[in-house]
Amino acid sequence: MDFNKVGKEAQEAINKCRDLSELEEISRRYLGRKGVVTSAFQKIAELSHQEKREQGRQLNQLRGKLEKEIEQKRQGLKDSFFQEKSERKIDISRPGKRFKAGHLHPLTQVVRRIEDIFQLMGFSVAEGPELETEYYNFDALNIPADHPARDIWDTFWVKGAKKGQKNLLRTHTSPNQVRYLEKNHPPLRIIVPGMCYRHEATDRTHGFQFMQVEGLMVDREVSLANFKAVVEKFCQMFFGPETEIRIIPDYFPFTEPSVEVSIRDKDGRWLEIMGAGLVHPNVFKSVGYRPYEWQGFAFGVGVERLAMIKYGLDDLRQFYQGDLRLIQQF
Repeated sequence: MDFNKVGKEAQEAINKCRDLSELEEISRRYLGRKGVVTSAFQKIAELSHQEKREQGRQLNQLRGKLEKEIEQKRQGLKDSFFQEKSERKIDISRPGKRFKAGHLHPLTQVVRRIEDIFQLMGFSVAEGPELETEYYNFDALNIPADHPARDIWDTFWVKGAKKGQKNLLRTHTSPNQVRYLEKNHPPLRIIVPGMCYRHEATDRTHGFQFMQVEGLMVDREVSLANFKAVVEKFCQMFFGPETEIRIIPDYFPFTEPSVEVSIRDKDGRWLEIMGAGLVHPNVFKSVGYRPYEWQGFAFGVGVERLAMIKYGLDDLRQFYQGDLRLIQQF
C-alpha cells in the first residue's frame, strides 16, 4: 500500500467535506471495520517480521493522523453550524405562524351555559355516579319493581353487584335528588348534569346514551309558580328574551303534580324541552323527610334537545359522529 497516496486522498476528502454526514462516510471508508486502513492492518500477518514492523509503524501513524484530522473537522463543522444558526436574522415584521387550537365541543358549551344560567339564580352544580344501584335509580324515586313506569326505561343492567343489590347504568340523573337530599339539609337548589343510558333504538331524536341536566329546589314553601318563574327565566336567557313557554300536565312517578315544558319556535310550533313537577311525597319519605314539612320542584332536561333547537339541527347523532365540519361551526 502507498501510505502517502492513501493519506493524501483521505486529507483531500476531509478538506472538501461540508457536513457531518459526509464526514462520517469518510471515517467509515478509511477507519471503519472494513475501511482501507483497517483492512491493511489485517493483511500484516501475511508479511515478514521486518515488513510487519515497518508497515505496522506507518499504518499506526496514518491511522492516528486521520483520526486527528477527522475529529478536528468534525468539531469545526459543529462550531460552524451553531455560529450560523446564532447569526440568523429574525424579521420581526413577518406574520407569525398560526397554530390551530381545539375548542369545546358544542354539547360541552351548552352544558356550561346551562350551569352559568342556573348559578346566577342561586343553584349549585352537583355530580353523581353513572353506575347506579336499583334502589337510587328506581325504588327511592317511587318506582318499585312492579310499577308499570319501569317499562319506560329499558335498562343496561351490570353484573358484579353486591349480594342482594342490582346495579345499572343510570337511566336518568334523578337518582341524585335522593343522594343529595340524604347528605344535605334544605333549603337547597342544585342542578346535576351528566350522561345517561337507555337500552333503546337509535334514531334522529333518540340515543342509547344522552346528556341530561337534573334540577332540584327544596324549601318550606315551593310551588309550581316558583318553578314557572325559574324555567321561564332560564329559557329566555338560553334561547332569547322573546322566548315563550307552555306548561301542560304530564306524568312522572317521582313528581306530583307533573308537567311538561315546551317552547314556541319561530314557526309557531311547540317543542317539548323538559319534564318536571313537584317532588313526590314518597321521595321525601325515602330520605327521612316529613312530606308536607318540605316542598320542592324537580326537572330533567335533555342537553342534546336544547342544542338541537338552539343550533337548528334535526339529528342528535351528529353530535357524536366527530364530524369537524359540524363541530367547528360552534
